[in-house]
Amino acid sequence: MATLWNKGTAATDLVDRFTVGDDRQLDLRLAAYDIEGSKAHIQMLERIGLLGADELKALLEGLNDISVAVQAGNFAVEDDVEDIHSQVELMLTRSLGDLGKKIHAGRSRNDQVLVDVKLFLRDELRQLREEVLALFRTLQQLSETHKEVLLPGYTHGQLAMPSSFGLWFGAYAEALADDMVQLGAAYRVVNRNPLGSAAGYGNSFPLDRAMTTELLGFDTPVYNSIAAQLGRGKCELAVASALGSIALTLNKFAADCALYMSPNFGFIHFPDELTTGSSIMPHKKNPDVWEIVRGRCNQVLACPNEIALLASNLPHGYHRDFQLLKEILFPALEKMHDCLQMTGYMLAHIEVNTHIFDDPRYETLFTVEEVNRRALAGTPFRDAYRQVGIEVNEGRFHYNGPAPARMKASDLKHTHLGSLGNLCNDAVAAVMAQAACW
Repeated sequence: MATLWNKGTAATDLVDRFTVGDDRQLDLRLAAYDIEGSKAHIQMLERIGLLGADELKALLEGLNDISVAVQAGNFAVEDDVEDIHSQVELMLTRSLGDLGKKIHAGRSRNDQVLVDVKLFLRDELRQLREEVLALFRTLQQLSETHKEVLLPGYTHGQLAMPSSFGLWFGAYAEALADDMVQLGAAYRVVNRNPLGSAAGYGNSFPLDRAMTTELLGFDTPVYNSIAAQLGRGKCELAVASALGSIALTLNKFAADCALYMSPNFGFIHFPDELTTGSSIMPHKKNPDVWEIVRGRCNQVLACPNEIALLASNLPHGYHRDFQLLKEILFPALEKMHDCLQMTGYMLAHIEVNTHIFDDPRYETLFTVEEVNRRALAGTPFRDAYRQVGIEVNEGRFHYNGPAPARMKASDLKHTHLGSLGNLCNDAVAAVMAQAACW
């Protein structure tokens, strides 16, 4: 097997298969980033005199040729090659001879894979930012469009107080603003340069780490070489935690939608082609998309715990355990992209029920409104509460206000910040704009 560490002996096929695992497939996602990191590294090597100008030119051209193959989908890690780093170096050596072997001077696979993963995660976080922003805008638009349509609110799964579709959609929009803060925090952890830390103890070559930091667009280096290697698992955990925050938001929203589209509720509706049927019950319109979103998000929520358990209890320095981080985080990223995109797609086709309150069962939602009306008229609040409670228990409660079937959210005169009549969507949009500035 072609490896960067081979010293004349070879591991058995059984050891190779076990230790390499799925790395060849997972590493394909890092190919473009390995080339990007290598370009910065060799430019720095030329600056400090370890490569000549002609050598740099030839290596950059060779890396550009490999990059073209990656972009065209014609790149693969060969069966007898251990990983992406070995493959790139092998291809350079095939085309340039011994010059290709110079590319690794001053670095280790430890800082090489670290920079690859960080560059990859940086792009992933930027893509997630755009996907979250798109969903946020959709939810805010739905909140404004349906802000007057009343919706039953629940606590403990029981009828509670009047809500509205404006309040419901807007709530999940604002939750995404909090999630964006966590994405930004993860981005700041990721966007520091480990290149030049080598295996964790630096190098006797006079490496210019400030130069590679600038070339790769990182905010700063990770200054301490050991600290750079301590980032193994920590960057992944920061990203996984941010994914978990988004997953919790989408999970709850999916659970709401699966419940609300049930005929027992009938609050929302989707076209038949966005639901699935039953092999035995011809009337079924199942919320499979929302159930898969809910389930996928539960899987993503497990990711931070998996990473924490994998990366803990290890002394500082590299351990092969870290290779398994990709198997946990990369699929979680795919799941999150899919869930964000499917949630937006479903919301583009959502229909809300504007006649929910035609059903008299929802009249008890207005007990607090009636208590407050009596309190404003001079009855002590606790006495008004007791009076209304007795009326409900005796089956004679009637809300002394507009008929619920004809009521709009603004009829309830809720005016405080964040209430039915004061959704503060503009203020929430400003919060999101600030959270997304990274």
